[in-house]
Amino acid sequence: MGTWKHTAGEWYSDEADKGIQTSVDARFFGISAPLDKPYTSSKDKDLVIQYSVKHEQDLDCGGAYIKLLPGGKSFQPAAFGGESPYAVMFGPDICGSSNKKTHVILHSNQKDENLLINKQVMCESDSVTHLYTLVVRPDNTFEVFVDNKSVRSGNLADEFDFLEPKEIKDPDAQKPEDWVDKAKIADPEDKKPEGYDDIPQELPDPDAVKPDDWDDEDDGEWEAPMIDNPEYKGPWKPKMIENPDYKGPWVHPMVPNPDYKDDDEMFMVCKDTCTHVGFELWQVKTGTLFDDIIVTDSLEEAHAFAQETFFKKKDGEKEMYDKIQAERQPEMPDMVSGETLSY
Repeated sequence: MGTWKHTAGEWYSDEADKGIQTSVDARFFGISAPLDKPYTSSKDKDLVIQYSVKHEQDLDCGGAYIKLLPGGKSFQPAAFGGESPYAVMFGPDICGSSNKKTHVILHSNQKDENLLINKQVMCESDSVTHLYTLVVRPDNTFEVFVDNKSVRSGNLADEFDFLEPKEIKDPDAQKPEDWVDKAKIADPEDKKPEGYDDIPQELPDPDAVKPDDWDDEDDGEWEAPMIDNPEYKGPWKPKMIENPDYKGPWVHPMVPNPDYKDDDEMFMVCKDTCTHVGFELWQVKTGTLFDDIIVTDSLEEAHAFAQETFFKKKDGEKEMYDKIQAERQPEMPDMVSGETLSY
């Protein structure tokens, strides 16, 4: 889906080092490729997904996440889209200034659904390349790295809804009808003072003086302007006292959840073997470039690959980017000296 460009982009360290870039605004984009070797989750290896992302278009709304896909020989690239099943969806998603996050979505075999991480993970939103790495370990933990720096880690059971809660509110328990949960009550001994309601809220200003030029025939009978009555204290309310029958907030009793079932294979997102990777995205403003994709069972191998790719070209790309941005700065006349200055 969409039109992809094979390019190094506008700024780069090596023009020959190309990735794939979205082009044509307001489009769905889809592309996939088979892994060199299928990956199957097991208790003796990690799952590591890593790739680089560069937003050259000042991305305002769009995804930039990668998907790890099952399917094997039955996978149909031409039909790959939003409804295609996936094992992992990982990477940045930006829409507006306040919605900038890295998606981490993992497939649960027990629930047969995809689960979004419960806590937000940061992402980068500038216009140079950044490296995103996800590790899912057989001890049912995970870790997210951005530019090789850990930004989120934890236990799958704590950070995702793989498991139902161990306890639920007792469906047969109800708050007793005579339960008193009001901490304070009106003092029955407190009585409204006699004449309280007769105190006016406003009074004529006693210091006001009828203007000399006031004409009763033309202007009507003069009346002093009204001011707040210092004696008026608002509607009367009885004072509140501690409720002698107060029992505190009612706490719903908990019982074991009959639907709870432990799962020591939460990490096995590719239990049925993952065979492809793909990008399936919507972008309003296009220009995101993807490169340096690796799926492996070794974080050390992913780090070494990052040194050969992302870190090798990172500084040179930033140098070219800064130069281009400096050249793009508008020139404005100095109103004092008449010289042309760049800002």
